[in-house]
Amino acid sequence: MTFSLSKTVVSPEGEQLYTFEYAALITETSITLVKFYAELGVIEPIGDLLHAREIARIAQIQRLRQDLRLNLVGAAMVLDMAQEIAQLRAQLQVYQSHQS
Repeated sequence: MTFSLSKTVVSPEGEQLYTFEYAALITETSITLVKFYAELGVIEPIGDLLHAREIARIAQIQRLRQDLRLNLVGAAMVLDMAQEIAQLRAQLQVYQSHQS
C-alpha cells in the first residue's frame, strides 16, 4: 500500500488539510476506516481532506476502542463529552474573570 504524504492543502483560513491516505498512515488504520468514519459523521472532512484535529480524533477513537474496548459510538460520545466539558470550563473561566 502506498501513501501520498505530499498531498496536503492549505485551507482559506490558513490551516493545513491532509488526505485520507495520510490520516490512515498516521493513525495506523486503513483508508477504508477513515472513509467509514467520515460517512458515519464521526469525523468531519472537507471534501476528501481532513484538519489535523480530525486526524487526532481518529487516533483518540482508536485508543478508546483498543484500550477501553468501547464501541465506535461510545468512543465518539466520550470525545464529544470531553470537548463539551473543555468548552464549559473555558466559559466558566471567562465568567469568573469578569466577576473579579
